Amino acid sequence: KKALHLCAMLYNTIIGNVTDTDTETVTVERCEVHIMEQAVITAGASLPSKYGIGAFSKEAYEFVDTLEKAGQSYWQILPLGPTGYGDSPYQSFSTLQEIVFYRPGKLIKRAGLQKMNVRHMTLVIMRDMWIMKIYNCRYEILRKAYERSRIADDADFQKFCKANKEWLDDYALYTEIKAANDGKSWSEWEDEYRLRDELALEKFAKENQEGILFQKFMQYEFATQWSALKAYANERIEIIGDIPIYVAFDSADSWSHPELFQFDENGLPTGVA
Repeated sequence: KKALHLCAMLYNTIIGNVTDTDTETVTVERCEVHIMEQAVITAGASLPSKYGIGAFSKEAYEFVDTLEKAGQSYWQILPLGPTGYGDSPYQSFSTLQEIVFYRPGKLIKRAGLQKMNVRHMTLVIMRDMWIMKIYNCRYEILRKAYERSRIADDADFQKFCKANKEWLDDYALYTEIKAANDGKSWSEWEDEYRLRDELALEKFAKENQEGILFQKFMQYEFATQWSALKAYANERIEIIGDIPIYVAFDSADSWSHPELFQFDENGLPTGVA
């Protein structure tokens, strides 16, 4: 009887509607069968293309098709943020900003770049899987596309910047100051930048408008292309997202919001997870 009551409790908890536990049999009035679903975990940087790994080119869409044909229900994707030291997606310069995956071919066509202008970049990418070479070559393509884009006058771009202003402005500024300091951690910057002196930051932003706008352009391009890929995927499978569990010390997040972290008066951590 105790066993029957226990079984009844379990069925009522998981399935429901179990009756007549005083007899030697258990009657199940309703039974729900849940079929286990399958998933594949793949980093965006693993996606291949003729422009090197980590591009939202046609191969990314073919990957989604392959998952559907293989009977997979989910694609779990690793964080898409810019990888920091060690090229780890969990050591990111921002938990909100995205890495330069993109669809280079689409940018080349839209910007009207001649094939000769990007031929050497493509050859370098195809022959070398080293992520920094891919990053630098793709960065050059993005810069050329930006210079021909007149993006500042684009209504959709303006809408994107307004909707994401809370994090986008700080990230773009952080990235440009970091570049001006040879990639050093913000903790090694001059005090006026490290401690976010308002006048100094305003002056830097004014003097580096083009670079800051370029950073925002890249974020806009990522959001546009990722949204297209995600919409295509969601008609076939579902996507499980991911973000870094801990915010990296050298990141736009910790630099722009030190009040959220255990930092001392000099901006240095007093506790590390």
